[in-house]
Amino acid sequence: MSYSELPGARVPIRMWADPSTVEDGALRQLQNVATLPWIKGLAVMPDVHYGKGATVGSVIAMRDAVCPAAVGVDIGCGMSAVRTSLTVNDLPGDLSRLRSRIEQAIPVGRGMHDDPVDPRRLHGYPTAGWAGFWQRFDGVAEAVKFRRGRANQQMGTLGSGNHFIEVCTDTEGAVWLMLHSGSRNIGKELAEHHIGIARKLPHNQGLVDSDLAVFVAGTPQMAAYRHDLFWAQEYAKHNRAVMMGLLQDAVRKEFKKARPVFEPVISCHHNYVAEERYDGMDLLVTRKGAIRAGSGDLGIIPGSMGTGSYIVRGLGNPSSFNSASHGAGRRMSRNAAKRRFSAQDLAEQTKGVECRKDSGVVDEIPGAYKPIEQVIERQQDLVEVVAKLKQVVCVKG
Repeated sequence: MSYSELPGARVPIRMWADPSTVEDGALRQLQNVATLPWIKGLAVMPDVHYGKGATVGSVIAMRDAVCPAAVGVDIGCGMSAVRTSLTVNDLPGDLSRLRSRIEQAIPVGRGMHDDPVDPRRLHGYPTAGWAGFWQRFDGVAEAVKFRRGRANQQMGTLGSGNHFIEVCTDTEGAVWLMLHSGSRNIGKELAEHHIGIARKLPHNQGLVDSDLAVFVAGTPQMAAYRHDLFWAQEYAKHNRAVMMGLLQDAVRKEFKKARPVFEPVISCHHNYVAEERYDGMDLLVTRKGAIRAGSGDLGIIPGSMGTGSYIVRGLGNPSSFNSASHGAGRRMSRNAAKRRFSAQDLAEQTKGVECRKDSGVVDEIPGAYKPIEQVIERQQDLVEVVAKLKQVVCVKG
């Protein structure tokens, strides 16, 4: 499956989704992005849907500019996964104790650790760069510096919404651990601070959408945002790594007799900015709900809490700016899902999964998402499937 192309004001819109299935609001957002003077390319993934700031499932390549609202408030949000030596035969019939152990080890929702996690106590955690990372916090926006204590305590926590921790099995019977989270409250506050600044800049006053306000190269505002953006992306990466360490420790305790061994962790951002070169130009590539899928890159494309996920390997397609989808993608809003589905529907659609089945997570019901198999099918020129996973435990905030 290759892409189709829609005309845009300054660049064509390359779509790996069927345009007829994309809601009007998302198409308008994409057309608006294509009007930006700095844009050099726009690719749209098969999980595309309307988003706050910019379209979820879009890859925006700009020269000498970046749009903070397009990156979004969960800077560095992404996925981590690891294959274990455990097999389905090691799993008990009742997985509720394992789920409880995970929830005790990793705070969810708005929860945080009573004391900051010391990564040195986590088995195999790469502590190199940890001290320097926190030293760079001294350079973040003054308005957000008072949040340092909270940022420390939220390091290694899940959050809520579509964030999750899962225990999965693949088609060969191996057990995997997988999680999805980002930069927590500190990333949100940094993003909101800079989005507010960008909207007031003179060069953004004539834009068709105020959410598309940008910072431009060579300005102090751009320098400040780049510092905070890359710091928050690093925070998100550390957050997932700490959580993965805590998750592995919980699994070791639950399966002492089996003595589980863990392969190298696969990790990828899907809300972030990267400096990359295409067609002889140095560009700032914003992946808003998209993963990097350069040649050989391992990535993770999750479905919903009842349908499973895919481990993929990038094929390095420059037409998509070496990108692929970040998940199944929503086919209805959270409010629409709450109106349409009940807790009983959730229980039906998550049969066989040890997870919450109450009204508090109905907006995450599988029926609110696009079929993951169709999403994978539409990007065969972007990634190849390495493993197909199905969750048996799903923890949500």
